[in-house]
Amino acid sequence: MSSKVITGIENLAKNPPDYLSNIKLGLLCNPASVDSYFKHTSTIINKIYPGRLKALFSPQHGLYADKQDNMIESSHSEDNKFKIPIFSLYSKSRIPTKKMFDLIDCLIIDIQDAGCRVYTFIYTIAYCLEKAAQYGKKVIILDRPNPIGGIEVEGNLLENNYKSFVGRFPIPMRHGMTVGEISSYFNKTFNINCDLKIIKLKKWERKMYYSDTGLNWIPPSPNLPTDSSCIVYPGQVILEGTNISEGRGTTLPFEQFGAPFINSFDLIDNCINKIPGVYLRPVRFEPVAGKWHNKSCNGLHIHVTNKKIFKPYKTSLIFLQNIIKMYKNDFAFKKPPYEYEYHKLPMDLILGSKNLRKNIENNKDIDMLEQSWQKDLDNFIQNSKRFYIYE
Repeated sequence: MSSKVITGIENLAKNPPDYLSNIKLGLLCNPASVDSYFKHTSTIINKIYPGRLKALFSPQHGLYADKQDNMIESSHSEDNKFKIPIFSLYSKSRIPTKKMFDLIDCLIIDIQDAGCRVYTFIYTIAYCLEKAAQYGKKVIILDRPNPIGGIEVEGNLLENNYKSFVGRFPIPMRHGMTVGEISSYFNKTFNINCDLKIIKLKKWERKMYYSDTGLNWIPPSPNLPTDSSCIVYPGQVILEGTNISEGRGTTLPFEQFGAPFINSFDLIDNCINKIPGVYLRPVRFEPVAGKWHNKSCNGLHIHVTNKKIFKPYKTSLIFLQNIIKMYKNDFAFKKPPYEYEYHKLPMDLILGSKNLRKNIENNKDIDMLEQSWQKDLDNFIQNSKRFYIYE
């Protein structure tokens, strides 16, 4: 691109609103909360509004994104630079308390989302909106790009019986909204009614993937190390609900997957004609952590060759269905707990539907399954468009 996208924090820094000058501020952030020159949002806000920053808040993976996945909590602490409390919103509770919010008048949020229903940051934000509304606090969201674009939307909508911290609202797996847009959608659609303001991006277009923005990718969590990992994530994340390695503990999380019992070439033969926009390369890897650690796994590396026609969710459903069919004696679904749900299968929570999981197991045609949720998906798209900030 000829020029960089201007993020919400950069927009705020150029046009700092006076109404933040004399109130107590909190900031929900992590390592990806930086401007184009890698300066952290906390530093920028402290420079604009000296002494007004009273507390930091962190989402899943912690303020430094050093914690791994699924119920690995970070603790409350104190920030060494500003000598203010750091409140973990992925600790004993995922919901901010009145005691936390008593320290602030306004919560500023600068979080890089992944554009996917199961990425928990948007639910941390939703809880913050709910509690801010309850306690009479303002919320400002410093918007950031959706790394996988704002046009393609994909997947079935979450069913109410399968709500969890990886899915609180009936949205599709790939929602196609910026963090500011989807927060506004939650706020109005589900009657949260928080006093919410979005500081907009500049120069961002819906057709842009992160590689089009001119911005440097900073991992918002340990296993999204590159913007390429984000592109496959809305599909490959379903493997978290199985005994298949989704590539955690390797240098290519989500981009490669496998297990000791898989034959890479057979899996490619069964899938290749059903999956457009990719090249499937056979690989062998040994995870240093996570599933099958220190075991040799055979699998595939997904090389996305055409982002516009690649459907990450559908692609991974095809992988899943073929693996179940080909390796029925070795394949297994992961047992609970998963993201603080102790009874339902993790796969049902990730898919947002027990029926979809059953249909995949019963070898129902994936194209027909996709058609079955299209009407609901179209309705979501129409409703969500009312909250688009960028045309």
